[in-house]
Amino acid sequence: MNVVLITGASSGIGAAIAIEFADAGWSVMAAGRDEGRLEEVADVSDNISTWAGDLVESEDCDELVAETLDEFGAIDCLVNSAGVLPRGDAADTSDDDWRETMTINLDVPFYLSRAALPELLKAAGSIINISSFWGLRAGARALAYCVSKGGLIQLTRAMALDHAADGVRVNAICPGGVDTPMLAEGATEANSDVDSFLSMVADNSPNKRIADPGDIAALVLFLASDAAKHITGTAIPIDGGLQA
Repeated sequence: MNVVLITGASSGIGAAIAIEFADAGWSVMAAGRDEGRLEEVADVSDNISTWAGDLVESEDCDELVAETLDEFGAIDCLVNSAGVLPRGDAADTSDDDWRETMTINLDVPFYLSRAALPELLKAAGSIINISSFWGLRAGARALAYCVSKGGLIQLTRAMALDHAADGVRVNAICPGGVDTPMLAEGATEANSDVDSFLSMVADNSPNKRIADPGDIAALVLFLASDAAKHITGTAIPIDGGLQA
């Protein structure tokens, strides 16, 4: 049975990815901060185990990888899905917000990728990073987030080149608007109620809808599969045509 380690798995896209892989028969280590919500995800399938805690330092990431190996004996896929989105331009972004965003959105994926790499080399496995449309094109009043997600795409490309000959594939997914708690928080920034804000996001998409987390999860599972064995170094938009 294949093994996947997923961060940010207590809600939103990460939770959907955990359930998608479990339904496909993978053994899942679902990691996140909220133990209660992680347990709700784990209740969906016997294939899901959980790890609750903060991932900030490289030692935390080493511990998570070690516990995954203790539980399952292998890691075939790493999905870096955890992320934060503070709002603000350069003048509004505090040192603390900048550092937290870079740590969670960029440093931790690097630390985990480095820690998991020996196992991924054995398995000829894959890393899938959840970046963002704003990592490709940027957006207003989300400076730290845009920079961190753009950096995550470059981490993806550089690691893909370094390890392509080893059989390890590294890809990024760049969602547009996805129906998650993070997106709903944007209503405050827009001075709008949540329903009106979500309707506006859908109207701005060429296909006139907001993605479901399951849309993203299905693409992640495909990229982890043998069907995608010739795909590496990509940053794939999944945005209802917004990129076009």
